[in-house]
Amino acid sequence: MKKTILSLAAVLMIGLSAFAEKGENVNERAVKAFTQDFATARNISWEQSKGYVRATFTLNDQVMYAYYTNSGELQAVVRNILSDQLPITLLTELKKEYNGFWISELFEMASNDQTTYYVSLENADKTLVLKSNGTSGWSVYAKTKKDVE
Repeated sequence: MKKTILSLAAVLMIGLSAFAEKGENVNERAVKAFTQDFATARNISWEQSKGYVRATFTLNDQVMYAYYTNSGELQAVVRNILSDQLPITLLTELKKEYNGFWISELFEMASNDQTTYYVSLENADKTLVLKSNGTSGWSVYAKTKKDVE
């Protein structure tokens, strides 16, 4: 009898903790789709925005972000990466063409069966955001000048 009560209590606590991880007013369709897509995810937190839902979670000891439409359709999965995780052609071009810059942010975005990389590069004068063209090269996505005082 004690084992049954303890088992029931454990199941209830696990079930309640799953709901506790979800923020208020998070789209149920997105939550359901996420649960199917990332069954082994841990440390899940939710952010509901006007046009999408973002789940922040840990999978295989890596923090990731999944973006869903309000109808529960997966739009993209994003993760921060290190430069040595880039395809070699992209890494080589970065080192060759942007030698005077340092990397301040680098992430990989998987969407619609395509993987795209974004990198923020900085030097003393400006910040560049580059977007990969597949694995063959980079194009400038955004450029800003730094205010030098």
